[in-house]
Amino acid sequence: MIEIGFMDTERQRIQDDLRGIVRGEVLCDPLSCQLYASDASVYQLTPLGVVRPRIGADVAATIQYASKNQLSIHPRGAGSGVAGESLGRGIVIDFSRFMRRISVDRHAATVTVQSGAVLAEVNRSLKPHGRWFGPDPATRSITTIGSVLAINASGSHYLRSGSARDNIDSIRIVTAEGEMIDLSRHRADEPTTAGRMARGLIEIEKQFRQPIANQAAAPNSRSGFRFDGVIDSGGQVDLAKFIVGTQGTLAAIIDATLRTEAIPTHRGVVLLFFRRLDSAARSATEATKHGPVACDLMDRRLLQIAREIDSRFASLLPREAEAMLLVEIQGESLSELRDRLQIIAKDLSRGVDAAFASVSTVEQAERDLFWELSRRVIPRLHRVKGKQAPLPFVEDIALSPEKLPTLLIDTQAVLQRHRTTATVFAHAGHGQLHLRPFLDLANRRDREKILSLSNEIAEVVWKHGGQVSVEHAAGLSRSHLLPQQFKDLWQVMGQVKRLFDPNHRLNPGKLFGSELQKPNENLRPANQTIEVSRDQRILIEADAASVENARSLGKSVPQLQVLQNWTASGSIAQVARSCNGCGRCRTNSPNERQCPMFRSLRSEEASPRAKANLLRGVLSGQVKVEDLADDRAKQIADLCFNCHQCRLECPASVDIPKIVGELKAQHVATNGLPLSDLLLGRIDTIAAIASRVPWISNLLIRSGPSRWLGERLFGLSAARELPSVVGETFLRYAAKRRWTKMRPHGGLKIAYFVDHFANYHDPNLGRALAEIAQHNGIGLFVPPGQKASGIARISAGDIKGARRVARRNLRILADAVRQGFTIVATEPAAVLCLRHEYVNLMDDQDAHLVAENSFEACEFFWNLYQQDRLSIDFASIPLDITYHEPCHLRALTSEKAGPRLMALIPDLNVNPIEAGCTGMAGTWGLQKKNYRNSLRVGWPLISTMRSAGKGKAASECSTCKMQIEHAAGRQTLHPLKLLAFAYGRMPKLEKEVLG
Repeated sequence: MIEIGFMDTERQRIQDDLRGIVRGEVLCDPLSCQLYASDASVYQLTPLGVVRPRIGADVAATIQYASKNQLSIHPRGAGSGVAGESLGRGIVIDFSRFMRRISVDRHAATVTVQSGAVLAEVNRSLKPHGRWFGPDPATRSITTIGSVLAINASGSHYLRSGSARDNIDSIRIVTAEGEMIDLSRHRADEPTTAGRMARGLIEIEKQFRQPIANQAAAPNSRSGFRFDGVIDSGGQVDLAKFIVGTQGTLAAIIDATLRTEAIPTHRGVVLLFFRRLDSAARSATEATKHGPVACDLMDRRLLQIAREIDSRFASLLPREAEAMLLVEIQGESLSELRDRLQIIAKDLSRGVDAAFASVSTVEQAERDLFWELSRRVIPRLHRVKGKQAPLPFVEDIALSPEKLPTLLIDTQAVLQRHRTTATVFAHAGHGQLHLRPFLDLANRRDREKILSLSNEIAEVVWKHGGQVSVEHAAGLSRSHLLPQQFKDLWQVMGQVKRLFDPNHRLNPGKLFGSELQKPNENLRPANQTIEVSRDQRILIEADAASVENARSLGKSVPQLQVLQNWTASGSIAQVARSCNGCGRCRTNSPNERQCPMFRSLRSEEASPRAKANLLRGVLSGQVKVEDLADDRAKQIADLCFNCHQCRLECPASVDIPKIVGELKAQHVATNGLPLSDLLLGRIDTIAAIASRVPWISNLLIRSGPSRWLGERLFGLSAARELPSVVGETFLRYAAKRRWTKMRPHGGLKIAYFVDHFANYHDPNLGRALAEIAQHNGIGLFVPPGQKASGIARISAGDIKGARRVARRNLRILADAVRQGFTIVATEPAAVLCLRHEYVNLMDDQDAHLVAENSFEACEFFWNLYQQDRLSIDFASIPLDITYHEPCHLRALTSEKAGPRLMALIPDLNVNPIEAGCTGMAGTWGLQKKNYRNSLRVGWPLISTMRSAGKGKAASECSTCKMQIEHAAGRQTLHPLKLLAFAYGRMPKLEKEVLG
């Protein structure tokens, strides 16, 4: 059961009523509603409640209830829409939580899919059959099938596969009255609801035959309620096709049967580079004569972003290119493809619009890299520095491809009049343009520009015979333009709406309505309505209007006392608002790792963007500051275990872990720490005591009754096997060897930050580091008095306790750096603390000095190897190693130093696997409440490890080692132990390495 905080009377009534009739989840508390108040658009509307249905009957019951109580319904998938089409003030139905079933038919010619299933997962299910669903929107790794059908998505391969309505077989919907029906092809004389719908559409078509015929004949008519291809000569009405593209305004889609197509045998891609944008647009028309299946255009801003995010693109994309065309063809023969690619490159490299350079490939790896240009770069537009950001409010344009060059010129003139710029991306082969002007939502004048730019660019589009709102929905961005765009057809759309939804309950104000908002209304709040302070100092003042409003009511301005170090260049408001809501953090792609918790739970609150939405709600006054002390806020924040994969892979590089740290700290400041968090945050103190009497301690660790007692009293999972403690810790061993004395050393020298595991449980790891350093003539210093990193305290929100630890460690380590030492740690989480977390805790020079001079041990030694300063006189180790890269190490460096170092050892066969997170997440996985989720999160990695054959595993992370050994049953070594053993300096490791 999900607990809730205070709710108003209406929300409480709705929640109580719906929980009595719906099997799924019903959320009406303020924090949950805040999570669904925004999406990937620039808008924000807070709903009354959210329903997450488990079955179609839940959807029907919800719509029946809404109809009876005069509430609006807003279907939602991943919330990746850029027009605000899934936002509203009524009840949001989130299909993505539970309704994700995929059923492939016997021959895979069709596939039946529930609305919440992700398109990329549908195609992964079809791939073993050599099939896929053809339409491929750029967001397919997160967008749901319900959304694909609702907006009639197409994507880059429209020339090959058409759009979603061209690939629909049948569809199951819930009507505005709450009736669930199956739709396919129907006759008007059927005595059913489907027959009534068919009859109504036939009557509307007869009444408005000429404007409907004109729409069907127009080459760019891809928006609105479309009649083309719906009514055949025999009087049958394809209701399934008609529903596709109606954007949730006529029915809620439960599931659909889709037609699939064969995956092409071979595909080839050519990139062509141009010195002018209009030259590239004209060349796209020429390219279509060669039968491409895709033809995309990118402008110089997108190309520059591509160079910045990936070094491979820096060498691939010429600096002088103002535009690029990506053209794809497909065929049965590789030789034929190569010939056709050469012909295309040669043809488009002649004349006044000639491409000055080109590169082509038929190899899958290179082809996938070329396609990453559009699929990785567009989401990363929000990494652009500065107050202005590319906003998606006018970007959904269609026109005849040959008119694209002149449209671009006229559009540039509009932008120049408004003194703004925009990015240009186009599916140029079929005349689809995505234009995003750079504006600052916090600037009043820029907010006003949204309306004028929207109207003026639409006028330009209409002048060239094009349409707006053709693929990315009309939503809140473009619906206001449609009466003028459709003219006579607007009355037709009104008749259709009355036929399907006479009371305007389904997604009102979208696509059709009597009241359509302007595109600069209901924008996300961009002004600071509360004060932000730290240590009694005001960091961010509330805006003047908020202050005046509070005074007029005789109230003080709400204040948030932040507990972390938020800098002027990275204020809490800037970090929270830098999340544009694109939803990329909801991906389940096997090529990405964020977010382990969302991959397991699939709930919106588990997504990283939910944390940014929650904090933004507090800063803008939509959520009360006191609500951060509620249990619901803690539940949301606790759905992050600080793995930092979202920070690494977020297109906008939003520091979600820091946001979560602040949310947790706010709750702890009011409510204190639970006993289990308090215990695990001080596990180093417990281990220090245990190491004094190791035989008793280890007996208790292995004892069933004591583990049972630990579970009951302290919340530690009895199923988890804790590591034994040693009698002689590494710090004591180092003191005996006099490594704790800072000695003069003329060459390279390191200071070892030991951390918990190497000190109390595996001192051989520290000894391996020492032996490697000595073998390479590196001076070693183990600073005395150091404490464990405190990562467990940080992850629990114990900022006060973590700051005490950080202050002590920073003082010791900063002094070592000033003496010429480089800080090295064998635990990735410890390095993450030194480089990232301590800077968030402490606002001083020591924190930055230590951060700049700290390295993970394998990273440090790999850098030496690259400088030809590392000895490689390794002995042979005939062993198979399956390597797992820890999340924290991934967040620190992309060097993959561990497996590269191990690969230097003769006869050592290293097999790196990428199967996601182990799910252990430090001390998080030790707790009983998290044990099952820990295994669920780590199951892809665990199952891969189990099936990896003979040999051992390797990983730099101590808790990843615990999870792999516990759940996969594979002994796991740190790479440094293998290096030290290969040097011949630690023969005592023979049993551990070779046994």
